[in-house]
Amino acid sequence: MSSREQILGRVRRALADVRDGEEQEERDADNAAVTRDYLREHGDRTTEQTVDLLAENLADYRALVHRCADAELPELLTRLLAARGARSVLVPPGLPPEWLGASGATRVEDRAASTPRELDAVDSVVTGCAVAVAETGTIVLDGGPDQGRRRITLVPDHHICVVRVPDQVVSSVPQALERLDPARPLTWISGPSATSDIELDRVEGVHGPRTLEVVLVSGV
Repeated sequence: MSSREQILGRVRRALADVRDGEEQEERDADNAAVTRDYLREHGDRTTEQTVDLLAENLADYRALVHRCADAELPELLTRLLAARGARSVLVPPGLPPEWLGASGATRVEDRAASTPRELDAVDSVVTGCAVAVAETGTIVLDGGPDQGRRRITLVPDHHICVVRVPDQVVSSVPQALERLDPARPLTWISGPSATSDIELDRVEGVHGPRTLEVVLVSGV
Protein backbone atom coordinates (compact mmCIF):
# COMPACT_ATOMS: atom_id res chain seq x y z
CA MET A 1 0.00 0.00 0.00
CA SER A 2 1.39 3.39 -1.00
CA SER A 3 1.62 6.37 1.34
CA ARG A 4 -1.11 8.06 -0.66
CA GLU A 5 -3.45 5.11 -0.19
CA GLN A 6 -2.69 4.99 3.52
CA ILE A 7 -3.48 8.68 3.97
CA LEU A 8 -6.70 8.49 1.96
CA GLY A 9 -7.70 5.41 3.91
CA ARG A 10 -7.23 7.23 7.18
CA VAL A 11 -9.30 10.16 5.93
CA ARG A 12 -12.14 7.85 4.87
CA ARG A 13 -12.09 6.07 8.22
CA ALA A 14 -12.03 9.37 10.10
CA LEU A 15 -15.16 10.48 8.25
CA ALA A 16 -16.97 7.19 8.68
CA ASP A 17 -18.88 6.05 11.75
CA VAL A 18 -17.02 3.37 13.71
CA ARG A 19 -19.19 1.04 15.77
CA ASP A 20 -18.25 0.24 19.36
CA GLY A 21 -17.18 -3.37 19.77
CA GLU A 22 -15.88 -3.67 16.22
CA GLU A 23 -13.35 -6.48 16.06
CA GLN A 24 -9.94 -4.94 16.74
CA GLU A 25 -8.09 -7.86 15.23
CA GLU A 26 -9.72 -7.14 11.89
CA ARG A 27 -7.95 -3.82 11.58
CA ASP A 28 -4.44 -2.69 12.33
CA ALA A 29 -3.37 0.53 14.01
CA ASP A 30 -4.07 2.56 10.89
CA ASN A 31 -7.70 1.46 10.97
CA ALA A 32 -8.36 2.70 14.51
CA ALA A 33 -11.12 5.26 15.02
CA VAL A 34 -9.93 8.87 15.22
CA THR A 35 -10.52 10.11 18.76
CA ARG A 36 -11.96 13.57 19.24
CA ASP A 37 -11.20 14.04 22.92
CA TYR A 38 -9.48 17.40 22.48
CA LEU A 39 -10.00 20.10 25.09
CA ARG A 40 -13.02 22.31 24.57
CA GLU A 41 -11.15 25.19 26.17
CA HIS A 42 -7.73 25.71 27.69
CA GLY A 43 -7.78 26.73 31.34
CA ASP A 44 -10.51 27.56 33.82
CA ARG A 45 -11.54 31.20 33.42
CA THR A 46 -14.34 33.35 34.71
CA THR A 47 -16.53 35.24 32.25
CA GLU A 48 -14.63 38.44 32.99
CA GLN A 49 -11.28 36.71 32.42
CA THR A 50 -12.54 35.30 29.11
CA VAL A 51 -13.51 38.77 27.91
CA ASP A 52 -10.12 40.12 29.05
CA LEU A 53 -8.39 37.35 27.09
CA LEU A 54 -10.38 38.27 23.99
CA ALA A 55 -9.33 41.92 24.33
CA GLU A 56 -5.69 40.93 24.84
CA ASN A 57 -5.57 38.64 21.80
CA LEU A 58 -7.39 41.15 19.60
CA ALA A 59 -4.78 43.73 20.54
CA ASP A 60 -1.99 41.24 19.77
CA TYR A 61 -3.39 41.07 16.24
CA ARG A 62 -3.20 44.89 16.07
CA ALA A 63 -6.93 45.47 16.35
CA LEU A 64 -7.93 48.58 18.29
CA VAL A 65 -10.06 47.51 21.25
CA HIS A 66 -12.58 49.73 23.05
CA ARG A 67 -14.96 49.01 25.91
CA CYS A 68 -18.16 50.75 26.84
CA ALA A 69 -21.61 50.29 28.33
CA ASP A 70 -24.66 49.96 26.11
CA ALA A 71 -25.78 53.55 26.75
CA GLU A 72 -22.33 54.86 25.76
CA LEU A 73 -22.15 53.03 22.41
CA PRO A 74 -23.66 55.74 20.12
CA GLU A 75 -21.30 58.38 21.51
CA LEU A 76 -18.28 56.09 21.19
CA LEU A 77 -19.09 55.13 17.58
CA THR A 78 -19.55 58.80 16.72
CA ARG A 79 -16.18 59.61 18.25
CA LEU A 80 -14.40 56.74 16.45
CA LEU A 81 -15.83 57.72 13.07
CA ALA A 82 -14.94 61.37 13.65
CA ALA A 83 -11.39 60.49 14.67
CA ARG A 84 -11.08 58.53 11.44
CA GLY A 85 -12.40 61.47 9.45
CA ALA A 86 -15.15 59.24 8.05
CA ARG A 87 -17.63 61.17 5.94
CA SER A 88 -19.52 58.03 4.88
CA VAL A 89 -20.28 54.76 6.64
CA LEU A 90 -21.66 51.48 5.30
CA VAL A 91 -24.65 50.27 7.30
CA PRO A 92 -26.05 46.70 7.29
CA PRO A 93 -29.86 46.55 7.07
CA GLY A 94 -30.30 45.22 10.61
CA LEU A 95 -27.89 47.50 12.42
CA PRO A 96 -29.73 49.14 15.35
CA PRO A 97 -30.44 52.70 14.12
CA GLU A 98 -29.60 54.24 17.49
CA TRP A 99 -25.98 53.05 17.20
CA LEU A 100 -25.26 55.74 14.61
CA GLY A 101 -27.94 58.17 15.67
CA ALA A 102 -25.43 60.81 16.76
CA SER A 103 -23.06 60.45 13.83
CA GLY A 104 -23.06 63.00 11.05
CA ALA A 105 -21.47 60.61 8.54
CA THR A 106 -23.51 59.86 5.43
CA ARG A 107 -25.02 56.39 5.70
CA VAL A 108 -24.56 54.06 2.75
CA GLU A 109 -26.97 51.13 2.62
CA ASP A 110 -25.81 47.57 1.96
CA ARG A 111 -27.06 46.97 -1.60
CA ALA A 112 -26.53 43.99 -3.88
CA ALA A 113 -26.08 46.39 -6.81
CA SER A 114 -23.13 48.22 -5.23
CA THR A 115 -19.95 47.90 -7.26
CA PRO A 116 -16.50 47.28 -5.76
CA ARG A 117 -15.53 50.81 -6.74
CA GLU A 118 -18.53 52.23 -4.87
CA LEU A 119 -17.72 50.17 -1.78
CA ASP A 120 -14.08 51.25 -1.94
CA ALA A 121 -15.17 54.88 -1.88
CA VAL A 122 -16.88 54.44 1.50
CA ASP A 123 -14.76 55.53 4.45
CA SER A 124 -15.93 53.10 7.14
CA VAL A 125 -18.28 50.21 7.89
CA VAL A 126 -19.95 49.42 11.22
CA THR A 127 -21.29 45.93 11.96
CA GLY A 128 -22.22 43.59 14.74
CA CYS A 129 -20.89 40.03 14.86
CA ALA A 130 -22.09 36.44 15.31
CA VAL A 131 -19.55 35.33 17.92
CA ALA A 132 -16.08 36.21 19.23
CA VAL A 133 -13.45 33.62 20.24
CA ALA A 134 -11.28 34.63 23.20
CA GLU A 135 -8.47 32.07 22.84
CA THR A 136 -7.74 33.04 19.24
CA GLY A 137 -8.79 36.69 19.23
CA THR A 138 -11.17 35.98 16.37
CA ILE A 139 -14.39 37.73 15.33
CA VAL A 140 -16.84 35.66 13.28
CA LEU A 141 -19.43 37.19 10.95
CA ASP A 142 -22.24 35.09 9.47
CA GLY A 143 -24.04 37.59 7.25
CA GLY A 144 -26.72 38.27 9.86
CA PRO A 145 -28.92 41.39 9.66
CA ASP A 146 -26.51 43.50 11.73
CA GLN A 147 -23.50 42.32 9.68
CA GLY A 148 -24.67 42.50 6.06
CA ARG A 149 -23.00 40.99 3.03
CA ARG A 150 -19.49 39.65 3.37
CA ARG A 151 -18.02 42.09 0.88
CA ILE A 152 -19.00 45.21 2.85
CA THR A 153 -16.49 44.18 5.55
CA LEU A 154 -13.74 43.32 3.06
CA VAL A 155 -13.61 46.31 0.71
CA PRO A 156 -13.76 49.45 2.95
CA ASP A 157 -10.46 50.28 4.66
CA HIS A 158 -11.93 50.81 8.14
CA HIS A 159 -14.17 48.33 10.00
CA ILE A 160 -15.76 48.89 13.40
CA CYS A 161 -17.19 45.66 14.83
CA VAL A 162 -19.43 45.67 17.89
CA VAL A 163 -19.30 42.61 20.17
CA ARG A 164 -21.98 42.14 22.82
CA VAL A 165 -20.36 41.15 26.12
CA PRO A 166 -20.59 38.54 27.45
CA ASP A 167 -23.36 36.98 25.32
CA GLN A 168 -21.36 36.80 22.09
CA VAL A 169 -18.01 35.80 23.63
CA VAL A 170 -16.87 32.18 23.92
CA SER A 171 -13.57 30.71 25.04
CA SER A 172 -12.68 28.42 22.17
CA VAL A 173 -13.23 27.53 18.52
CA PRO A 174 -15.20 24.33 19.37
CA GLN A 175 -17.61 26.43 21.44
CA ALA A 176 -17.94 28.94 18.59
CA LEU A 177 -18.70 26.20 16.05
CA GLU A 178 -21.62 25.03 18.18
CA ARG A 179 -23.22 28.46 17.76
CA LEU A 180 -22.62 28.83 14.03
CA ASP A 181 -24.60 27.54 11.07
CA PRO A 182 -22.12 26.02 8.56
CA ALA A 183 -24.55 26.78 5.75
CA ARG A 184 -24.16 30.52 6.31
CA PRO A 185 -21.35 32.65 4.77
CA LEU A 186 -18.89 32.66 7.66
CA THR A 187 -16.05 35.19 7.78
CA TRP A 188 -13.38 34.61 10.43
CA ILE A 189 -11.44 37.77 11.30
CA SER A 190 -8.28 37.80 13.41
CA GLY A 191 -7.10 41.39 13.34
CA PRO A 192 -6.86 43.77 10.36
CA SER A 193 -5.89 42.41 6.96
CA ALA A 194 -2.17 41.68 6.72
CA THR A 195 0.27 39.55 4.75
CA SER A 196 4.01 38.89 4.85
CA ASP A 197 4.18 36.83 1.68
CA ILE A 198 6.74 39.05 -0.06
CA GLU A 199 10.17 38.92 1.62
CA LEU A 200 8.47 38.63 5.03
CA ASP A 201 7.60 42.33 4.98
CA ARG A 202 4.25 42.94 6.67
CA VAL A 203 1.77 44.74 4.42
CA GLU A 204 -1.67 45.67 5.77
CA GLY A 205 -4.91 46.22 3.88
CA VAL A 206 -4.31 43.73 1.06
CA HIS A 207 -7.18 41.32 1.69
CA GLY A 208 -9.50 43.51 3.71
CA PRO A 209 -9.64 46.54 6.05
CA ARG A 210 -6.33 48.09 7.03
CA THR A 211 -7.84 49.15 10.36
CA LEU A 212 -10.07 47.00 12.57
CA GLU A 213 -11.65 48.49 15.67
CA VAL A 214 -13.57 46.21 18.04
CA VAL A 215 -16.02 47.61 20.57
CA LEU A 216 -16.79 45.34 23.51
CA VAL A 217 -20.14 46.62 24.72
CA SER A 218 -21.67 45.41 27.96
CA GLY A 219 -25.22 45.61 29.22
CA VAL A 220 -26.85 44.78 25.85
